[in-house]
Amino acid sequence: MRIVKLTKETTENLLEELLKRSPNSYGEYENRVNDIVEQVREKGDAAVFDYTKRFDGADICEQNILVTEDEIREAYELVDPSLLTIIRAALVNIESFHEKQRQQSWFTSEENGILLGQKITPLKTAGVYVPGGKAVYPSSVLMNIVPAKVAGVDRIIMTTPPDKDGKICPSTLVAAKEAGADEIYKVGGAQAIAAMAFGTRSIPRADKIVGPGNIYVALAKKAVFGYVSIDSIAGPSEILVLADETANPTYVAADLLSQAEHDEMASAICITTSMELARQVSGETDRFLETLSRREIIQKSLDRYGYILVADSMDEAILAANEIASEHLEILTKDPFETMTKIRNAGAIFVGPYSSEPLGDYFAGPNHVLPTNGTARFFSALSVDDFIKKSSIVSYSKEALAPVYKDIVRFAKSEQLTAHANSIQVRFEP
Repeated sequence: MRIVKLTKETTENLLEELLKRSPNSYGEYENRVNDIVEQVREKGDAAVFDYTKRFDGADICEQNILVTEDEIREAYELVDPSLLTIIRAALVNIESFHEKQRQQSWFTSEENGILLGQKITPLKTAGVYVPGGKAVYPSSVLMNIVPAKVAGVDRIIMTTPPDKDGKICPSTLVAAKEAGADEIYKVGGAQAIAAMAFGTRSIPRADKIVGPGNIYVALAKKAVFGYVSIDSIAGPSEILVLADETANPTYVAADLLSQAEHDEMASAICITTSMELARQVSGETDRFLETLSRREIIQKSLDRYGYILVADSMDEAILAANEIASEHLEILTKDPFETMTKIRNAGAIFVGPYSSEPLGDYFAGPNHVLPTNGTARFFSALSVDDFIKKSSIVSYSKEALAPVYKDIVRFAKSEQLTAHANSIQVRFEP
C-alpha cells in the first residue's frame, strides 16, 4: 500500500478522490435509470417482467413473482444447519440491540388544560431491497428487516433478483423468513425500487425503501425519493483505521483488506502516527494478498483508494479522520476509549484490537447499514427511528388559550397572515 505524509493538502486531495465514488457523481447512468423508473411507473408489472428477463434472464410473471412457502421450505433444506444456527444467534443480538432504540409516545399536561405530546406511529409498509448477483448477503437481510420489525411496521416486503432459473439464494430466503419478512418478490435492480415506490399489480407500494445495491439501485432510490422515503443513497464500502505505535500491524492490514474485498471502488485507509507501523502494515497487506481469494478486486481497490497516511500527532490524525467521516472507523491506539471521545464523524466506531469491523457486519448487534462518502457528518446508521413517524399533539382548553391569544394574533399579523390571526381571534371576539 502507498504510504503518504498526512498534510492539509493530502487530506483535501484524498477527500476529492473519495467523493468521486459517490453515486451523485455517476450522471451518465441517471438517464438510463430514470427511464427504467418511468417505464415501471407507467406500465407496472409488464415493465418489471420485461426488465427481469432482459437483465436477469429469468421468466418472471404474475404467477411466480412471489416466493412461495414451498420455496422457503426448500431453502431450509438446502442451507447448512450450522449456518442457520449462526443466523439465529446473530438475529438474537441484532434484535436485542434494536429493542433498546424503541421509542414511546409521550404527553405532558398542566392544570389549566394544556396537553402537549408526541405520538409515535410505525410505518405501514416497508420495502427492503437485497442485492444478488456477484455475492449474497443474508447479513444485510437481517440488518434491514429487524429494525422495521422492532419498530412495529405492519407489512415488510422484500425484493431480490432471481437467477436465470427464477430461484433465490437459499440463505437469503432463510434469513428473510427468520427475520420476519412478510412477502418476498423475485425482482432486482432499478425496476425493483420503482415497483416498491409506485406499486404494481403484483408488488405493493411501500412507504419507505431501505437496503444496499449497485449504482442502478442507488440512483433509482435517488429518483423515487419524495414519492417514498429512503434510508440513504449508499456508495461503496470504506474503512479507516486509526492506529499508533502500539497497534498490531497484522490486525491493521487484515482489517483494511476486509473492506477492500467488497469491490474495486471500496476505500481502505490507515492513519497512523508511526512510520514504522506504516511500513509493517504495507508489508502485511502484500503477504495477505498472496492467499486471499478476492485478491484481484482487493488489489484494484488498494491501487485506487488505499492509503496509509502518516501524521505528526494523534490530534492531527483524529482531525483528518473527522474530515473523512468514514463509514467504518477502527481505533487501535494505546487508549482507544479516550481516542473515541474525540471522534465526531463516523458511521460505526470499533474500539480496541478485538473489535474488528466484520464483528459489526455479522454478529455484534448494531446495524451495519451505515452512511458513506462523508455523509457520516450528518447521517446515522439505519435504526428503529427510520421506520417510525412522530406526530406532535397539541390540545389547549379555553382557559389556557385566553391569556395568550392576543399575543398569537399579534404574531400572525406581523407576518401579514390575517386568516391565521382570525382563526384565533374568533374564539374570543365577535
